[in-house]
Amino acid sequence: MLVGVILPHSTADLRDPLGELASLAKTAGAKVVGQLLQRRQKIDAGTYIGSGKAIEAAQLARKEKADVIIFDNDLSPGQIGGLEKIVNEEVGSPRGEGIKVLDRSELILDIFATRAQTHEAKLQVELAQMQYTYPRLTRMWGHLERIAGGAPPGIGTRGPGEQQLEIDRRLVRKRISMLKEQIEHIQSRKSRMVEQRNLEHFTVCIVGYTNAGKSTLFNALTAAGAYADDKLFATLDTKTRAWKIERGTGVLLSDTVGFVRDLPHNLVASFRATLEEAVHADLLLHVLDVGHPHAEQQFKSVHEVLGEIGAAGKPEILLLNKIDTESGEAAFPFWRTLYPQAIPISARSGVGLSTLVEAVFGHVRGEQVDVTLETGVANGRLLSFIETHARIHDRQFVDGKVVLKAVMGKRTLAELSRNGEVEVKTVVCGMGVPPM
Repeated sequence: MLVGVILPHSTADLRDPLGELASLAKTAGAKVVGQLLQRRQKIDAGTYIGSGKAIEAAQLARKEKADVIIFDNDLSPGQIGGLEKIVNEEVGSPRGEGIKVLDRSELILDIFATRAQTHEAKLQVELAQMQYTYPRLTRMWGHLERIAGGAPPGIGTRGPGEQQLEIDRRLVRKRISMLKEQIEHIQSRKSRMVEQRNLEHFTVCIVGYTNAGKSTLFNALTAAGAYADDKLFATLDTKTRAWKIERGTGVLLSDTVGFVRDLPHNLVASFRATLEEAVHADLLLHVLDVGHPHAEQQFKSVHEVLGEIGAAGKPEILLLNKIDTESGEAAFPFWRTLYPQAIPISARSGVGLSTLVEAVFGHVRGEQVDVTLETGVANGRLLSFIETHARIHDRQFVDGKVVLKAVMGKRTLAELSRNGEVEVKTVVCGMGVPPM
């Protein structure tokens, strides 16, 4: 059963406040049998929704035979404990054996745990789970607590529950520390790798809400065979492939984990290494499922997450995906009015991809320069590098030297300028304006 509390500054879509939570629950393998909504000016400290609404939720759960109540809000350990107590007392089942109460973060963590495939993703999910679990250990061990009758708190009153709780806290703290060290090592290595790669190549990163069609687009552009499915968080791992947008001009294209509204902060922190591609990318391709009923909220949520990870304000091309669907075709004029530069596409059928390629090439061209280079004809390795990283449009051979006129990226030119075996004779910026 789904429960949502609409507060004054709620980020939920008011037209269908529990629509996304229902999709998340379905992705986690649950069957939704009932929904309950409440509007409040502020939350109840003990139960989030108040004891009266908690009893109403319990009665509805009993009627619909639900065994889990999922909140579209983040609850404190005390609130989850208070809700489970009220709910299970109302339905007459022992606490810990009856109806379970989950919040949005725990549901998303559960989905991420089933999707993680690589060692890196598994470490990131485990860290987020540990950080979520740690403050909730008291509730988890509540069934073991015992206090000697009539004895004052202190010596002689510590039962096995408290002992086990302290042991578990130490184990969790130790595991969190180990996971942070391993992930920090991965992040450090990945940051160096991404930064070095960006010195040599123009990088493009696909971002967007989960299930917007990012992996389908990635496969269409690179034929990479990345896993793509009609489900939330189908892939958690960033993939990077070479993408040839024109003969002699290539970029590196990366596909990232899908974003979601109110993504748990622990997950954002844990997956910072995975999202490193977006932080350092030269250009973002923002894929939007234009026909989705919550497209406006999804658009806003993506930019909020980009801001959280430090990728706000980067050059961006908005791609209005799934325009070949009935809902996409109907919504397209609205989005085109708001964002005239947006490109309508269908990642599945290939509609609009040629326009996308031209737009990306325009960005790359703006970062490219027309150059005249001179080097020795016998320098095979250097010539091979230039052939790979530039678009050569003229060659002249004079006295054992070769003079090349080419278009290349500013980064590639900077690297060649440091090479003593090549002479840079002229440089003109991509738009025909001499460099400063």
